[in-house]
Amino acid sequence: MMFRGSITALITPFKNGEVDWPAFDKLIEWQIENGTHGLVPCGTTGESPTLSHDEHMDIVKRCIDVVKGRIPVIAGSGSNSTKEAIDLTVSAKEAGADGALIVTPYYNKPSQNGMYEHFKAIHDACDLPIILYNIPGRSVVDMNVETMEKLAKLPHIVGVKDATGDLLRPLETRLAIGDEFCQLSGDDPTAAAFLAQGGHGVISVAANIAPKQCADMQDAWVSGDMDTFTTLRDALMPLGRDLFSDTSPGPTKYAASLLGLCSDEVRLPILPPCDASKAKVEAAMKHAGIEF
Repeated sequence: MMFRGSITALITPFKNGEVDWPAFDKLIEWQIENGTHGLVPCGTTGESPTLSHDEHMDIVKRCIDVVKGRIPVIAGSGSNSTKEAIDLTVSAKEAGADGALIVTPYYNKPSQNGMYEHFKAIHDACDLPIILYNIPGRSVVDMNVETMEKLAKLPHIVGVKDATGDLLRPLETRLAIGDEFCQLSGDDPTAAAFLAQGGHGVISVAANIAPKQCADMQDAWVSGDMDTFTTLRDALMPLGRDLFSDTSPGPTKYAASLLGLCSDEVRLPILPPCDASKAKVEAAMKHAGIEF
């Protein structure tokens, strides 16, 4: 399996409105030290909608340069413009990314055929392994299993990040496409159950804050250590839920600031979390055994 385990959807640290490069480097090293199985720069959690194109490409390149091949880097390179998604994916390939995470086109509301042609055009323009990113809650459209099955026949379409929260979906996908199609959860609260339904891992928001626990839970599943798996599943559940108690990644950046990783600065239209959300995040971190 090309990609598996706990893959962190990296936040993008900001300082006074600019990317905080020293904090970004430190965050990557901390992730690797704690056993994270892969990184996704410039996903939704990295606030990609508010990054300039130059920032986007610079962040992907910087991540690859810091990682130095130690773990896979899957670049977020999606857009609701097919041409823009091609440009970002080609740039990620040139920078040395191991794969691309490409979201279903948001706002346009394309048909299933429109989604197929969008991804096929990106696939044909660049031979980077592509993870489809299906997140109806943010993009409005939901790629069905039939469309995914059709796309999976293309050689560089290797898997899906499934953020539907629908635990029937990974089993339907597995039965339609087979176990070689990489299935990564995009929903932390159901990431453990996703494994039991045929999944191979998670692209995780919570792993920004609890990288070791998230990686250990995935490893425990693979090794059959159900006691450890169950303990970590239960410890991480409130964190996976409450990092979305306000608009993401606001709560995650607040948690990161408590750990001294970076500031809690976000870009408009996202705001820092409200006080009630901050209290939930702090309680969830304590429940997960995270000291701050």
